[in-house]
Amino acid sequence: MPDSGGGGCGRCCCNFIFTLGLTALFMWLSLRTSSPDCLLSKFYLPLNQTSNSSNLTPLEFELRLKNTNKDKGVYYDPINVTFYTPYRSHVIGNFTITKFYQGHKKSARKNGNISIIDRDVVSQAAPANGSTALFRVDLVTSVRYKILMFKTKRHKIRVGANVEVNGTITKVNHKDIKLKSNADKIRSYCGQMGFFFANLLVLGLLIF
Repeated sequence: MPDSGGGGCGRCCCNFIFTLGLTALFMWLSLRTSSPDCLLSKFYLPLNQTSNSSNLTPLEFELRLKNTNKDKGVYYDPINVTFYTPYRSHVIGNFTITKFYQGHKKSARKNGNISIIDRDVVSQAAPANGSTALFRVDLVTSVRYKILMFKTKRHKIRVGANVEVNGTITKVNHKDIKLKSNADKIRSYCGQMGFFFANLLVLGLLIF
């Protein structure tokens, strides 16, 4: 006589575990997020001007912000950008970019200028005799991700980069400079949810 009870129970358990695993994988892929790429495209501060000029050219910069997520939007809080002389010895100035929303796989260019600058300090830090110097830019903001109709909690972003400049404080590298994290790695929403569903899967295996 065939054993109809044991085989049927085993198949049910296998089907349940397989379905649970697929569900966990689907949820992890759906909730997985990537931090936006932040790049400095332009940095320019001409110094061949007299300090008593009524038409001083401000520090000009341009950022490029890229949402690398295929199916998730990004809500940016106000973005604070700070520029320093080499080794962060003096603050040149800072600028705040207003908050905005960025769609899936979109890229945005944000321009800014800073007019209130201690040009004497910058001049002293400027390289001479055809050499170069490394100035510094730091960016701080928080973002929320839009997943379907929901928004995640805020995730802090702190990134920065050294900017090689010439004697007129112009960015030497014509390519965009990627601003990278200079703090602890941000735990993304996907990591938290992936950990949760992985534990759920293990629990299911232990039970059955």
